[in-house]
Amino acid sequence: MADDELEAIRRQRMAELQAKQGDTANKQTGEEAKQRESDMRNTILAQVLDQSARARLSNLALVKPEKATAVENYLIQMARFGQLGGKISESGLIEILEKVSQQTEKKMTVKFNRRRVMDSDDEDED
Repeated sequence: MADDELEAIRRQRMAELQAKQGDTANKQTGEEAKQRESDMRNTILAQVLDQSARARLSNLALVKPEKATAVENYLIQMARFGQLGGKISESGLIEILEKVSQQTEKKMTVKFNRRRVMDSDDEDED
């Protein structure tokens, strides 16, 4: 009976190890897919942007990564649909940055809620 229990524990442990190996293989393929996508994005951006515009976009990515990603997505989409007529210079990139900034600009409003303490006219009359 002890041999049967031992064999069941061994089978369970082997199944757990095989599942872990499958998970690490899936993680590796996921990382490889992310790396391929990143390489493809960089290749497209290298074809679309000149050196100074690429440097400006890299600087923007350091400060505001969300905005840089939005601009990269915009540029890649324009390149895929053939809307770009050549390499974009730094001034062209600045115009695109302004467009993206206007679209993603957050409107802030400040509302003052003034409370009137002891300002009732009813209390003044005796």
